[in-house]
Amino acid sequence: MEAYVTPDTIEEKAKLWLKKIEPFNRHRMRLNKERSALLVIDMQCFFLNLDSPTFTCGGIAILPTVKQLIDAFREEDRPIIFTRHTHHPDNLDAGIMEWWWGGMCLEGSPESEVHHDIVPLPHEKVIQKHRYSAFYNTDLETILRCLKIEDIVISGIMTNLCCESSARDAYYRDYRTFFLADATGTINEEMHLASLLNIAFGFAFVTTKNEIILEIQKK
Repeated sequence: MEAYVTPDTIEEKAKLWLKKIEPFNRHRMRLNKERSALLVIDMQCFFLNLDSPTFTCGGIAILPTVKQLIDAFREEDRPIIFTRHTHHPDNLDAGIMEWWWGGMCLEGSPESEVHHDIVPLPHEKVIQKHRYSAFYNTDLETILRCLKIEDIVISGIMTNLCCESSARDAYYRDYRTFFLADATGTINEEMHLASLLNIAFGFAFVTTKNEIILEIQKK
């Protein structure tokens, strides 16, 4: 499958996507830096290695963008929370996902690790999840409440599965959510754009890495 976006084209593509969803992206918000956290969803070797059967071209395309976001949040000492989608080696927790998808990303496997370009620091939280949403049966909400987070910035893969599901769940929990058009990715442009439309219409403000970095770097 031909890649719909690359690291070299992501910025221009994002401008086109934002233009297409503009009529629905009406709930503009300014990031509250002191109440913000970055969520990096499932940027794992399982999805980012070129030789993986689950390779996600949109994930490789956004990798430099996500790294820039991580660097900016670290520089300003703002929380970064990573997720890893994994399952027990015996698929005890796979449920319908095993039937739906087949091969699972297994706990403890090299493929389950976060990509080496964006390895979490020892003090940064890594959430293990077994379903699309980062909130489902995890301690994410507890962590966010303890950190007094109100604004969540969503990045990672896949746009239309784990990222969108997490954005919806964040909205249900009354978080202000910033969904990044150029820091989320999936397997084709149609799915990516459809998800951006859904998110803008009902759940989050769709924006870009540059806009978020401008806000996070304000003194």
